[in-house]
Amino acid sequence: MNLPLNIDYSGKVVVITGAGGVLCGTMVRAFAQAGAKVAALDLNEEAVKKLADECKAEGYICEGYKANVLEDEALKAVHEQILNDLGPCDILINGAGGNNPRATTDNEYHHEAAEGQKTFFDLDTSGVDFVFKLNFQGTLIPTQIFAKDMAERKAGCILNISSMNAYIPLTKIPAYSGAKAAISNFTQWLATHFAGTGIRCNAIAPGFLISNQNRTLLFQEDGTPTPRAHKILSGTPMGRFVDGEELLGGVFFLCDEKAASAITGVVLPIDAGFAAYSGV
Repeated sequence: MNLPLNIDYSGKVVVITGAGGVLCGTMVRAFAQAGAKVAALDLNEEAVKKLADECKAEGYICEGYKANVLEDEALKAVHEQILNDLGPCDILINGAGGNNPRATTDNEYHHEAAEGQKTFFDLDTSGVDFVFKLNFQGTLIPTQIFAKDMAERKAGCILNISSMNAYIPLTKIPAYSGAKAAISNFTQWLATHFAGTGIRCNAIAPGFLISNQNRTLLFQEDGTPTPRAHKILSGTPMGRFVDGEELLGGVFFLCDEKAASAITGVVLPIDAGFAAYSGV
């Protein structure tokens, strides 16, 4: 992987949740390549163990841990393991999150709903609750546990993952959009709360990326874009999707204690211009 910036994270302990996914897995590899000691956390233990083994085979320092970001006691036990294996956390990346079909409508506009489609009135409240818990509490709980390391040493960085949905909600996914808006707000709250401790807290807001979760929403079986993908691209000035590795420049910058020493409480869009375009 060609790293976007010449940044040395040697000696830093970086904890990344949601590391079993493609995007956060890329961040794990990048920080390991930049010299950090990386703890990769995910509910999918097999995925993070495999990721850690691959990083170690390349000569980097990385350990994989099974972790549920919604179970504080279990996460505290993982924290103790990381302290023993790698040391106290210097950088926390709250990457765990996602949507759920139970909290998603089938139609963009209610007046266009066809018989049998799941409408706003059919949304499963337990699904909505799950999406909010996964995204918001899944950021709050790891921060409670790992930021203690930083507060004790009066230094550290927290990076949350917001979304372009936080600025303008997308159709069909009201719970996910609302939850990501909460992440942006929480990022500002944390930045203020920890301002006197030496801890900085920022977030990135990725634009539209292609992942295993949304591939079928964006492309037909023959590889051509779906109508939803056409809408996205027509509203994106650069006319393309964002590649996962294009997040790394912003991530490295915001996590660097020298380059971003006075930057806290910001949400950085990495969106190929989507937020800048009015549609006209």
